[in-house]
Amino acid sequence: MTKTRKILSYAFIGIAIFLASFAFYVYQAIQSPNLQVKRPARMLYIPKGTDFQGLIAILKRDSIVSNVVSFAFLAKTMNYQEHVKPGAYLIEENMSNLAAIRMLKAGKQTPIKITFNNLRTKEDLAERLAKQLPFSEQEWLEVLQNKEIMAKYGFDAYNFTTMFVPNTYEVYWTISREDFLERMYKEYKKFWNKERLAKAEKLGLSPIQVSILASIVQAETTKNEEKPRIAGVYLNRLAKNDYLQADPTVIFALKDFSIKRVLNSHLEVDSPYNTYKYTGLPPGAINFPEISSIDAVLNAESHDYYFFCAKEDFSGYHNFAKTLAEHNRNARLYQQALNTKGIR
Repeated sequence: MTKTRKILSYAFIGIAIFLASFAFYVYQAIQSPNLQVKRPARMLYIPKGTDFQGLIAILKRDSIVSNVVSFAFLAKTMNYQEHVKPGAYLIEENMSNLAAIRMLKAGKQTPIKITFNNLRTKEDLAERLAKQLPFSEQEWLEVLQNKEIMAKYGFDAYNFTTMFVPNTYEVYWTISREDFLERMYKEYKKFWNKERLAKAEKLGLSPIQVSILASIVQAETTKNEEKPRIAGVYLNRLAKNDYLQADPTVIFALKDFSIKRVLNSHLEVDSPYNTYKYTGLPPGAINFPEISSIDAVLNAESHDYYFFCAKEDFSGYHNFAKTLAEHNRNARLYQQALNTKGIR
């Protein structure tokens, strides 16, 4: 074999090896597991304005990608580097570069679940949303306290919180604040269907008033089976245009949620939420009433009870009374129990 042929032969073998190696590398870059390798699926959050280098930084920081070079190589080949889209994306266990980049380039987000309950104020809601969606607490307050937005949906500064029915909702992480409020209004309208509206009308209450009363009932008890009876007590008082005398409304007026025992001095606060000073319902809800509380009002018990007081065994249940004398006896038992516990 001549020297030239040997050189050509070696060159051919070298090129073949190179091509085979390159082909294997390309295959590895495309099809082999490279994201969340041998790790459970997780969400990848890409904030608005993130470029490709920013994305790489997130992938490194969260240890999502095993081989950054192969991911970047395929991203360049697939023209993804200039088309990074914000959002929340589910990265499956042992996901390949190809599957991941196709999903990211198409912007195929995975909806996230937004849950809010056990809230009292708009500030509480803003704080909860800030933990689940990419806006700060202050940014949420800007829209939650916007009177024009409230009026748009038929609410005011007092009762706007009644538009938000506590539940779990699926939304895209990139949803705007305005679109989120629009979604909540649609859910509110869906919740107040013909059946619930008919029940509210039968009680002589608007949906907002039902929610306000439900917030008081919810503050009085955690026992769902007792809520309709407590609702019945307050409806009896409303029917006579009497004072509701609901301790939780006084606590809300004082904005001191550490109070365990409402004293006579607390009852002096001059606030439309003080139901010892003003008859009827307060102007707004004192918390975000859950569905169970709203339905408890809509399905309130019909009875002759006019009073109720927490049981002295601290079980969370209540003693109900038809007369003031009977109620005073129940109240003394509870007050004695508080004194024994040292609750002032």
